[in-house]
Amino acid sequence: MLKKIFRQFDLPTQEPPPPALALLAEQYSLQVEQKHIQYDPAQIQTLEYMQKILDWLAVKESGNHVHCPSLYLFGDVGRGKSMLMALFYQACPIQQKRRVHFNTFMQEVHAFIHSWRLQNKTDAISALAKHIRSSARLLCFDEFHVSDIADAMILGRLFGKLFELELVVVITSNRHPNDLYQGGLQREQFLSFVEILQNAANIIELAADQDYRLNYPSSTQQTTYYCPPAEEIGAQGFAKPAHEFVKRSFRKLTEGALPQPDSILMLGRELRLAAVHNDILLSSFNELCGQALGSADYLAIAKRFNIVMVAAIPRLAPEKRNEVKRFVTLIDVLYEHTIKLICSAEVPAPALYTEGDGAFEFRRTVSRLVEMQSDSYCQRAEALRNRQLSP
Repeated sequence: MLKKIFRQFDLPTQEPPPPALALLAEQYSLQVEQKHIQYDPAQIQTLEYMQKILDWLAVKESGNHVHCPSLYLFGDVGRGKSMLMALFYQACPIQQKRRVHFNTFMQEVHAFIHSWRLQNKTDAISALAKHIRSSARLLCFDEFHVSDIADAMILGRLFGKLFELELVVVITSNRHPNDLYQGGLQREQFLSFVEILQNAANIIELAADQDYRLNYPSSTQQTTYYCPPAEEIGAQGFAKPAHEFVKRSFRKLTEGALPQPDSILMLGRELRLAAVHNDILLSSFNELCGQALGSADYLAIAKRFNIVMVAAIPRLAPEKRNEVKRFVTLIDVLYEHTIKLICSAEVPAPALYTEGDGAFEFRRTVSRLVEMQSDSYCQRAEALRNRQLSP
């Protein structure tokens, strides 16, 4: 069930808003009736909090000055946080709103700060906060997490300024704020952000009973996640049959076309890729995660390709923490952009990485890998690809 963590939902004491926007429960019920989702009482209680934010945003939109608290929603993987965020965002009546994945947002933050400082200007954080507030009154973050010292150093000051400017923020995360950036460098400097967030936002937990993504049946049309059976694995290990599966899939999708090298220009440098055909990338775990790539690189790949093939994903040991972090970011970006993933791996997704730094966060990656194998995800990815390729 839903657990409220800190204080009662402290909405303003003015007259309550009109009930014209009581849409979320209706939209949720419709999704249940159409069998797109399963009914869950914890999700319903979360919608009640989100509905209150919608109501008070409508009051502000009408010209009344009221305080609307932000919301931080956390819970285990696959419990429906992103689905509820989508319902909330679609129903929000204001025009100045934005929903963005946290990785993308932080890339924009660093780019703005870099550009601002090149102009020999000071206080880039204040300028950035005003820039964000000029175009948005509501900012929604999916998959909020902190693993980078540069991000940790920025967040406290930035969000302090944003809340001073009365920006309303709705966040989903797998972790309670107190559990963010555990073991990170100079974590004591990050704690100021946690305090600011707890003072400005209501912290609630979505404690649904199950990971709903694990209920998705695998695609009946095409194998998209392949583990070579034992009889195919010879002296060379799993890598050879794993590569062969991905190559066969590539030949089928491209009608036998030969892959060609290509590159993506970004941020003054070149990201080189060994095998490309039109909107299809043929790659490997080593090429994408074995070298020093980051979220900016994966975002560029997601914008360039509609199908990404990754061969030979190994079972990941604790000492491969850097490769694990890159793989998590890669899957996050591909999932958020509804990119079709075809891959081969040494073991099933739940067994890829079970212990070591980031094992908790990797559970989200497993959940997403399972969903990305489903008919419903593959159909969405194919529909998006058709729209982008149509003249």
